[in-house]
Amino acid sequence: MEDWRHAGFGLYLHWPFCQSKCPYCDFNSHVAAHVDQTRWLAAFQAEIDRIGALTEGRLLNSVFFGGGTPSLMDPALVQGILDRIRETWSLANDVEITLEANPGSVEAARFAAYAKAGINRVSLGIQSLDDTDLRRLGRMHSVEEARTAIATAQATFPRVSIDLIYARQDQTLAGWRDELRRALDFGTSHLSLYQLTIEDGTVFGQMHAKNLLRGLPVEDLAADMFELTQEITRTAGLPAYEVSNHATPGGESRHNLIYWRMGDYAGIGPGAHGRLTLPTGRFATEAERAPTLWLEKTLQRPGLAERSVTLGAEDRATEYLMFALRLREGASLSRYAALAGSDLPQTALNDLAGLGLLRQEGDTIQTTDSGVMVLNGVLRNLLAGRHSAD
Repeated sequence: MEDWRHAGFGLYLHWPFCQSKCPYCDFNSHVAAHVDQTRWLAAFQAEIDRIGALTEGRLLNSVFFGGGTPSLMDPALVQGILDRIRETWSLANDVEITLEANPGSVEAARFAAYAKAGINRVSLGIQSLDDTDLRRLGRMHSVEEARTAIATAQATFPRVSIDLIYARQDQTLAGWRDELRRALDFGTSHLSLYQLTIEDGTVFGQMHAKNLLRGLPVEDLAADMFELTQEITRTAGLPAYEVSNHATPGGESRHNLIYWRMGDYAGIGPGAHGRLTLPTGRFATEAERAPTLWLEKTLQRPGLAERSVTLGAEDRATEYLMFALRLREGASLSRYAALAGSDLPQTALNDLAGLGLLRQEGDTIQTTDSGVMVLNGVLRNLLAGRHSAD
C-alpha cells in the first residue's frame, strides 16, 4: 500500500471556465458570463480541508491549476487556495506549483500577482505560431500576443512550458519543422507537443463526421511529423521524456511525472480525477462534472460531489504499465510484479523485443521509438499474454 511513494503526492485543481470553447477541446470546460469567485474559493478550501484530513502528515510535491483557463482566476482566489494548501500540508523544498494560462494580454498582466501568490511554473497554451491556424483552432490570441506572453512569463516565473498542436489542417512537414524551430528559439525548458486528435462530442468531431474538416494530414504524414518532432527536440537538448512532452534535463513536469510514475494525487474541482492510497485501499476518484452542481454539492457538504472506486491489484498493475511505458525511462518489471502478484509473460516481452517495439535491460522495459507509435498495440500484447499465462 506504500507503492505511491515511488512518485510522491500531488494536488490537481480544476478551474472549468473559459472565455470561449475551442472546437477541438473535449476537456471539461465551460463559458460563463459571471463567476462568483468568492464562493469558488470557499468550495476549494472546503475540499482541501477534507482531503487534508485523509492525507495528514504527507509531504506535498506538486500543485497544478488546470482547466479550462485557470489564468481567468482572480489572483486573490489563487492566493487564498495556496494559503490554505500551505496550512494543510508540508510542502517539499522543490515544490512545483503550475498554472495553465492562455496568452491573451489581459491574462498575461496577472502574471506578477500569480508569482507573488506562489506560482513558480506556467504552462502556456500557445497551440500554433501561425495566425491563420490559430483562428482555425478557435484561439482568441495572435502570434504576437503569444510572443509577448512568453517573454512576460519568462521574466516572471522560474519555469515556463509551451503547448503546441501539430498535424493541423493543411500543415506541411516543412511548415512544422519551421514552427518547431521557432518555438525552440524561445528557450523554454519544456515543450508539450500534441498531435491534433478529433474527439467525439467536439465541434471538430461533428465537422469531421460530416466530412467538413478538410486538409487533415494522412496517417503517414502525421507519423513523419511525430518522428521529425523527436529528431529536432532531441538535437536541441529537449528530448522526449514522455510521448508528447519534451524537456531539458531537470525541466520535466514534476506534477505530470506523479501521474505517469503512479504516485498519489488528489483531484479538486468539477470533473477532476484523483488516485489516493488510504489505509483501506487505493481509490480512483472522480468529481461531478457540471460546475454549478459541483459547487452547490461541495458547499453543502465537502465530498458530496465526488465518487470513488477501489482499485484492485490488476487495475493498479495495468495502470502502472500503461503510464510507465509512455515514459522513456520505462517500467520496472519487479514493481509491476509486486502490484500484480505475478510477472509479465516473458514470451510476450521477447516477441515485442524481436519486433523492435520494446527493449529490456535488466529489470527495466522501455518502448522504442517505433513502439511508442503503436503503444496501444504493445500494451494489448503484454496484457493479453499476461491473461493467457494466468
